[in-house]
Amino acid sequence: MARLSASRAAIAGVALIALMMPLMAKAGDASGISTSSASPESIVIGFVGGFVGHNDLHHGPVQLARRMGRSLPQGTYIQIFENRRRKQACETILRLLDGDHDGVLSAQEKARARIILFGHSWGAAAAVLLARDLRRKGVPVMLTVQVDSIAKMWQNDSVIPDNVAAAINFYQPHGILHGEAQIMAANPGKTKILGNYRMDYRKHPVSCPDASWADRFFTAGHVQSECDPQVWSQIENMMRERLLPAEAEPTTSAAIQP
Repeated sequence: MARLSASRAAIAGVALIALMMPLMAKAGDASGISTSSASPESIVIGFVGGFVGHNDLHHGPVQLARRMGRSLPQGTYIQIFENRRRKQACETILRLLDGDHDGVLSAQEKARARIILFGHSWGAAAAVLLARDLRRKGVPVMLTVQVDSIAKMWQNDSVIPDNVAAAINFYQPHGILHGEAQIMAANPGKTKILGNYRMDYRKHPVSCPDASWADRFFTAGHVQSECDPQVWSQIENMMRERLLPAEAEPTTSAAIQP
């Protein structure tokens, strides 16, 4: 199984590099999509896949962040990063949590953290790895969302750390690039897996007019997972539900359709 996993990651990595190399020039420094508070009550961090730029509106995570940025609950910060900028994302979160700006997170500052992490492809794996980074800092995460998650060769995107309260995974099984089919909790007593939802774009194709001919030919399912409006709408609804003020949070999760 370990050899199969390594082979899958190697093939995925080579395919992503070959298909997305032209996009490397577009990738810039990570910058905020929307900041509604210098000391936010909630933090949403997303990651794009491959070599996609953090501000490339052709891609699902960026589109979602821009939509949410227009009507975020008061006191919410949202930002998109390239998947290779996980360290920068972690530093951003720690800085935002440090309400008294003393350079050290107190137990109270950590306990107040309300963080959502999400991403597509390599970006989905980066979200899980960032959750682990935050665990080492003692920082809790409300929710992680993976869309057709693909781990790099040295990574594991299937086990959700126990500082995460809830996690959900959307994947499609076809083509050279296809997502992690099952995520699991490192500690089921602390993390609720909301589901592993399979999307079959051979049966129910989605139009991706902005995708290149190479993407549509070689990685059709993977590309469709990123531009599937139903999936991203469900993710947006889940996020908005959890970004409600703590006293107004509902006791049940939003309905999710596989």
